[in-house]
Amino acid sequence: MSNTKEKQTISVLGSTGSVGEQALDVADKFGLRVSSVSANTNSKRVEEQARKFSLSSVAMADESAAADLRVRLADTDVKVYAGESGICEMVASEKQDTVVNSIIGEAGLLPTLAVIDSGARLALANKESLVVAGEIVMARAKERGVEILPVDSEHSAIFQCLKSGRQSEIKKILLTASGGPFYGYTKEQMKDIKLSDALAHPTWKMGAKITIDSATLMNKGFEVIEAVHLFGVDADRIQVVVHRESIIHSMVEYIDNSIIAQMSVPDMRLCIQYAVAYPERSPEIIKELDLFSISSLTFKKPDTETFALLACAVDAVKRGGALPAVLNAANEVAVGAFLQGRAEFYQITESVSEVLSRLGDAEQAHTLDSILEYDRAARDEACRILKL
Repeated sequence: MSNTKEKQTISVLGSTGSVGEQALDVADKFGLRVSSVSANTNSKRVEEQARKFSLSSVAMADESAAADLRVRLADTDVKVYAGESGICEMVASEKQDTVVNSIIGEAGLLPTLAVIDSGARLALANKESLVVAGEIVMARAKERGVEILPVDSEHSAIFQCLKSGRQSEIKKILLTASGGPFYGYTKEQMKDIKLSDALAHPTWKMGAKITIDSATLMNKGFEVIEAVHLFGVDADRIQVVVHRESIIHSMVEYIDNSIIAQMSVPDMRLCIQYAVAYPERSPEIIKELDLFSISSLTFKKPDTETFALLACAVDAVKRGGALPAVLNAANEVAVGAFLQGRAEFYQITESVSEVLSRLGDAEQAHTLDSILEYDRAARDEACRILKL
């Protein structure tokens, strides 16, 4: 990176997760200053990060983990914040140029708003912020004049492809999907899936929750919703394309029928690097894509009958209001139950669909408070359906 970027200060929320760790790897390789991090419960790992990067502050969402971390860092001047509110307080108190938000789930929403209120650039990997309250987040960012740079590989690709034309010239966004580990499965086959099978993603190494979402194609549904808000394109102009090789990360088709694509080996560090360095490009951090080693690039339509959550997500964003928040909340409960061995894989789709049916009036909710009320109601409803 240039001398200007070398002096940049960043903060990483969700620093012990897959994206958070990769963000710290990028910072380490380019000599960026990391001022603060947050995590949920892994106080041991956060202690290591605090000492390595000479952090000024850290935040733990779990109160007991925060207490443990204070003991671990007692010989330092690192300030330790506690609880979900502590994460937002830390963001408001720190002076950073960019905040990478890689917190998993709806828990990342309030920190996203805190980053926007702080005036720092937001490198967003927490797609649920836009799924749950996309209109509110984007309006707040516009009001505060804050840049939101996408970190998801697909949205980073779209963001880059959009540099080739104007908003009015977009014909459609082609959002690529690997298809997950169960591409080609029938509905009947989906009833016998084990946890170990669902966690075996064919191309990406991710955390457990997002890997399960990729297996159901719920993650791709979330990404459709995210793209609607990030790029101001309605859902009818976003086409999901199954691309098993994960080499093309997404494309934009313009009104002259030209298609611009972004390609690279699948490595999230490139997306993080681009978001942090933008508008500059930095020297390589990932492997070069060897075009001669690629035997073929394939493109298929998704099976939305077998993977019904993708269709549910598109319907939810079209209807709007708190329906996407209901979708996300029910999914968080169902995926959590599956990961704990308390639900079957096929029940994720069944329970989320049922919650959406029961809380269909959520499309009338548009304030943050009402959206969060529907979020809680959806979690309760999902627990009742799954008998948790």
